[in-house]
Amino acid sequence: MNRVRHLAPRRWASSAPARNVVDELEARGFIQAVTSPALRAHLESPSCVYVGVDPSASSLHVGNLLPLLGLLHFRARGHHALALIGGATGSIGDPSGRSTERNALSPADLAHNVAGITAQVERFFERGIEYAAARGYDVGSALPAQPAARASATLGAGGIDVLNNHDWFRDVSFLDFLRDVGKFARVNVMMARDSVKSRLESDAGISFTEFSYQLLQAYDFATLYKSHGCRVQLGGSDQWGNIVAGIDLIRRLNVPEGVVDEANAPDQAYGLTIPLLTTASGEKFGKSAGNAVWLDEERTSVSDFYQFFHRANDADVEKYLSVLTLVPPAQIAEVMAEHAKAPKLRVAQTLLAQEVTELVHSKSAVSKAQTVQNVLYGSDLSTLKSADVLAAMDGDPRLVRVRPEDIDVPVSKLAASYGLAKSRAEANRVIEGKGLRVNGFVVQDPRAKITSGDLIDGHLALLARGSRDIVVLYIE
Repeated sequence: MNRVRHLAPRRWASSAPARNVVDELEARGFIQAVTSPALRAHLESPSCVYVGVDPSASSLHVGNLLPLLGLLHFRARGHHALALIGGATGSIGDPSGRSTERNALSPADLAHNVAGITAQVERFFERGIEYAAARGYDVGSALPAQPAARASATLGAGGIDVLNNHDWFRDVSFLDFLRDVGKFARVNVMMARDSVKSRLESDAGISFTEFSYQLLQAYDFATLYKSHGCRVQLGGSDQWGNIVAGIDLIRRLNVPEGVVDEANAPDQAYGLTIPLLTTASGEKFGKSAGNAVWLDEERTSVSDFYQFFHRANDADVEKYLSVLTLVPPAQIAEVMAEHAKAPKLRVAQTLLAQEVTELVHSKSAVSKAQTVQNVLYGSDLSTLKSADVLAAMDGDPRLVRVRPEDIDVPVSKLAASYGLAKSRAEANRVIEGKGLRVNGFVVQDPRAKITSGDLIDGHLALLARGSRDIVVLYIE
């Protein structure tokens, strides 16, 4: 029997994760660049690190997972983590990595997006802490970095804060910003940033609004430095210029006594960038035929989310296991060796799908996604349990509840009624071409009916046309 293969849950042999987060991130290919070699020594003690989250939509997609995983690595090693939602900067938009200006969001749309993203980030870290603890990480509450600097701040649950930069920008006037931030910025330096240069050289140019974005992000870093003792910013490689702008502003605003030239002040803040994740063919990760794979299960079902990772190319799966899971590097090598012996079994892809789905959606979601996978792609359907299928496919439009009398018609009529063919005549042609199956068996006669003896577990009839189009009938 060739059922869809799932891996038994693995709890890897306990080998303590590297103590310094930089060692772990380097081993996983997670680091593009750091602003100072002193960062490693700085992270030998508890620190505070933040990642900015752009509320350009009401949900994150899988392309946003990498910076969140980076922040989880820091949190899992006792550092305090901050996720900063751009409730203010989201109204402008970051020009980094873009060739044209973003469309401005209305205040109502922005507020809706901020609420959705905030809840999603909080949920991600709640599950992320559970996920990390199950894999041997000591995730006891992180200690706040530099307690004196954080005297007025509230430590978030589990050593994580989710903040909104609108909370401080709403009280800053334009004149205040020019006086307190603008006078420390050098226009020649701002124009030299890659994100600005590329736009200046394009036909579209760049607006003053987007040109100023790097100052707004710099102010975020300076504010978190002062209020939360935050010393480290993590971001994608396209964020390098914005991160450096923040470090420079912190240096100019906090010149130690005895230092005449702030440019020669010792390191007070640091930045770390991670590579932008792409497929082996160079496509942007997280895009499928132009559509994002969302973390919100109302937009992308858990089963489709699981399948996205299960369909990962062999050329990509090792990299994805390294940067999107907490599976130890040595065990990834072990799984890849097993995968190389029989690639068609997709052992590595199965592990990837299980790990990322558990991290984002929960352990129980993995079981549901695997049940749906067996329904859609398994060749031995006789083992399906109707209760499991109902629970796993709740809300899925492919699941239809019917009465016994509803199926007391020729199977060709059922195929047309439930969208597997445009008409009964087309359904007859599909059956003549041996293209329609009921419970895995090819239908030979278009006049045949489904009987109670044909039902799986007394309730299920699966009608399938080809490998993609399927209707699951649950007979009440």
